[in-house]
Amino acid sequence: MNDGRPRRGRRPKTPTEKLIGKYRVDSDTGCWLWTASFNSTGYGRLREHPTNRTLLAHRVSYEASVGPIPQGLVLDHLCRNRACINPEHLEPVTFAENVRRGEAVKTHCPQGHAYDEGNTGKGNRGSKRCLTCHRERQLAYYHRTKNGAA
Repeated sequence: MNDGRPRRGRRPKTPTEKLIGKYRVDSDTGCWLWTASFNSTGYGRLREHPTNRTLLAHRVSYEASVGPIPQGLVLDHLCRNRACINPEHLEPVTFAENVRRGEAVKTHCPQGHAYDEGNTGKGNRGSKRCLTCHRERQLAYYHRTKNGAA
């Protein structure tokens, strides 16, 4: 039975050692694609021993290769691939800059409508809003509530 402690005579692996063998290199993009577990937002994750704290794989990779992430900054995936842990594809930026860069790349909403001049509005916190989807949601709400049903 495994109680979470390392077996006798074995030292627990450091987070950096846990990266080894858990990614594959995409020869087309140069991305180091994480192959172990992911969190709900698509970032690679691993556990730190003995605290059992969850760490993000791209942050561990960056700190092992480049150094500490400056306080107040987050890592931007220049390749736009959250599964990538290649430190050369990561750049420390402010949270606002990271969001701005991510929004600039999006060309279509999740339903496939183009983000073009006639179909793009401002959503919450400055994000892009698909006006077609917004109109469809508003129309559906109107029809649901028009007879007093909420």
